[in-house]
Amino acid sequence: MSDFNQLQEKLNIYFHDEQLLRQAFTHSSYVNEHRKSKFMDNERLEFLGDAVLELGVSQYLYREYESMEEGDLTKLRASIVCEPALVNFADALQFREYVLLGKGEEMTGGRDRPALLADVFEAFIGALYLDQGFDQVVAFLKAYVYPKITTGAFSHTMDYKSQLQETIQQYKNKVAEYAIADEKGPAHDREFRAVVTINGKTAGQGIGKTKKEAEQRAAKQALDALSP
Repeated sequence: MSDFNQLQEKLNIYFHDEQLLRQAFTHSSYVNEHRKSKFMDNERLEFLGDAVLELGVSQYLYREYESMEEGDLTKLRASIVCEPALVNFADALQFREYVLLGKGEEMTGGRDRPALLADVFEAFIGALYLDQGFDQVVAFLKAYVYPKITTGAFSHTMDYKSQLQETIQQYKNKVAEYAIADEKGPAHDREFRAVVTINGKTAGQGIGKTKKEAEQRAAKQALDALSP
């Protein structure tokens, strides 16, 4: 059983064209050392996968964060498709074990280079898109990327409560406090309204599907009001 058969079994994704899968993990240094074999490197697949991944993440954020403004959506998306995040996704799937490298690149630690791993992840997305279409890419993202968003792996990007706290620390004796002013809707579709007060005065309000989301939006409104 080849490594790529093992990878397909692990992901429960089986390529119609396994050469595409192999290409996604083939570094240019490997191609340079096997010129007679006519292997293709993953650079073109990485180019395509970058665009497909951005679309897949954009679509998810657009649908899941209906109240989020364009600027915040852009900021959150950037944190999800940036190199460190892609390396984390690749490492979680043990992609580095399958990369085909030239001997020189291997000896100089290429397998551990963040840029190389990020490119491999994007190339895999590109290969999957070509082999099975966008729906299968979305299914893959639902399994391995979207859950990281919902569990708060990128919440630091949108942590308005911390930003508000840092802002008011410039002023002595100012304290931000949060309260849930209202909640409504059935248990499976609750809506919360949070209020943030600074020294007892209402500074912002926010509505969200969770208390945490409502508080973050209240903090953002307060930040916007404090901005010059």
